[in-house]
Amino acid sequence: ALQHGTGSESLTNGIFVRVSPSYLAAQSDPAAGRFLFSYHVMIRNEGVVGARLCSRQWIIVDGEGNRHDVNGMGVVGHYPDLAPGESFEYSSFCPLPTSWGTMEGSYIMEQHEGGVFEAVVNRFFLVSPAC
Repeated sequence: ALQHGTGSESLTNGIFVRVSPSYLAAQSDPAAGRFLFSYHVMIRNEGVVGARLCSRQWIIVDGEGNRHDVNGMGVVGHYPDLAPGESFEYSSFCPLPTSWGTMEGSYIMEQHEGGVFEAVVNRFFLVSPAC
C-alpha cells in the first residue's frame, strides 16, 4: 500500500516544477466519499530568459478513471514573473470522490523575449492511507 502520494519533478525550457502532494485527513470524510488532498508546487526558472506564468491546465483522474480537466488563469490569483534564478511556491487543494487519483498538466509560460511554451507538470499521485 502506498502510504503517501508520490510527487513529481519536470523541466521544460529552463522551467523546473516540483510538486509535493499530501492527504488532509482532518478535512476528509471517507464514509461520505470525500477525500481532500493538498499539493505544494515550486516553480523555478533555471533558464536564461525571464518568463511569466499566464495560465494552468490540469488533468485530474480519480480512482475510478473519471477525468476532470481544469483550466484557469494564473495560479492562486498570481501570475508569477520569474527572472532567471527566481522561484515561486504555492499550495492548492484537490478534492476527490475516491481514496486516490492522479494529477498532471502544464503551465503556459510567456518568455520576456516573446516566446510562449508549455511548462510540463509530470503526473503526481494523490493517495490516502485507505489505499
